[in-house]
Amino acid sequence: MTAPPRIGSTDPGLPGPSGPCAGPGGGLSAGIDEAGRGCLAGPVVAAACILPEDFDLPGLTDSKALSPARREALAGAIRSQAVAWSLGLAWGPEIDRINILQATLRSMERAVAGLRLRPALLLIDGNQAIALPLPQRTVIGGDALIPAISAASILAKTFRDRLMRALDRRHPGYGLAGHKGYGTAAHLEALRRLGPSPIHRLTFRGVRPGGPPKNERQQCLPGILT
Repeated sequence: MTAPPRIGSTDPGLPGPSGPCAGPGGGLSAGIDEAGRGCLAGPVVAAACILPEDFDLPGLTDSKALSPARREALAGAIRSQAVAWSLGLAWGPEIDRINILQATLRSMERAVAGLRLRPALLLIDGNQAIALPLPQRTVIGGDALIPAISAASILAKTFRDRLMRALDRRHPGYGLAGHKGYGTAAHLEALRRLGPSPIHRLTFRGVRPGGPPKNERQQCLPGILT
């Protein structure tokens, strides 16, 4: 497969921390971010968001720096103001089959594919490009630097939090509504008592008694076996 077009961070005309969301030639760019890749349960959720140049979203920043109430308020405003936005998911069986990094990239690809407009530039949080034939810029810490990525981080996080609250009702006893699938002490204790549910990631440490077989272990990200 041909590598996606890459654009360096020093190229002229690219959006900066507070600049417009225009891509090459004046086309709009899409910010892309994910939520839930380090969790033991539930999907990894990616969002893609294209903001208008005249967006009005006071306090927009990385979703992790916001209170839940502020995230929800901003998510509604983002959805109403965005030129386009979309979500992409990858669930446990796919994560276990191809690993969390590849599943995260696929969820990002699905989010971009779901946009009703084709962006001129993809602005991706982190350091990994995705397998789509579009110009791309990866930005480490972009969720705190580039408004379109901040918006995507909020859409991904708020959707996933609501989903995990719903999944808590379907799979009671694990406390999913509280920890959202992360590997807290309470979550690990519930796994010891109950065993994994159908939405748990079986290749992640702590999910199965004794851990997964060595050749199934996930790598690359915090909270995952190396």
